[in-house]
Amino acid sequence: MAKVAFIGLGVMGYPMAGHLKAKGGHDVTVYNRTTAKAEQWVAQHGGALGKTPAEAAKDADFVFTCVGNDDDLRAVTTGPEGVLAAMKPGAILIDNTTASADVARELYQAAKDKGCGFIDAPVSGGQAGAENGVLTVMCGGDQATFDTARPVIDAFARMIGLMGPAGSGQLTKMVNQICIAGVVQGLSEAVHFGKKAGLDIEKVVEVISKGAAGSWQMENRHKTMNEGRYDFGFAVDWMRKDLGIVLNEAKANGATLPVTALVDQFYAEVQKMGGNRWDTSALLARLEK
Repeated sequence: MAKVAFIGLGVMGYPMAGHLKAKGGHDVTVYNRTTAKAEQWVAQHGGALGKTPAEAAKDADFVFTCVGNDDDLRAVTTGPEGVLAAMKPGAILIDNTTASADVARELYQAAKDKGCGFIDAPVSGGQAGAENGVLTVMCGGDQATFDTARPVIDAFARMIGLMGPAGSGQLTKMVNQICIAGVVQGLSEAVHFGKKAGLDIEKVVEVISKGAAGSWQMENRHKTMNEGRYDFGFAVDWMRKDLGIVLNEAKANGATLPVTALVDQFYAEVQKMGGNRWDTSALLARLEK
């Protein structure tokens, strides 16, 4: 059992922190910007509540952060009441936010200057993956720090990998989102075409999902897409945030991402339709409007 702090109890962080307490058996202190959410978590899981990120992180062996974006992350880590102001030497900061590789490298150095370790560890698997404790965790950082942190991260993970030095976890998450963007657009067009052709989508998917066209998205989203329901999983607003990070990184490293850039604009159209909180499969709604 370790002393753990968890900062950020959103749709991902709330269940992840719960697994650290229940499955990992750790002594967990939580902080959330909206205090009522943290109070709810403590009432449900036990543990303690910190009034600030720094208070939650004091004396912790491992500090997890899972917030919205780079600015939010800096606020809860390097800000005046951020976790690094209170972390003890030798403690490890593990960031599960999907953020830029640049901020990951910043935090690696800031933690090192405090005598602490840092792992950028964005996750994939969506809300269901977080609730079921089967997330994929893509890590960047030093091998020794990763080896120490891995058994703790394991409480909410199905797959954990060290991808390289600081920032590599975030870069791998960008690769993940590039793949998803293309697959979801392809699946949306396929379902749209099948409907226009008068085919039974359920029968079509039953056959083609067992071949080269099969994917997680097809297996898990084709039914709700076919029914025009888009309230399952990762929201369009979040995907646009992630694709913005991807496209900014591509400008810096010279990568050419024509499909990703196009799908990002398709998601912008979904937002204009009022689909900000629809899930990413809502690309089909754009085709059917």
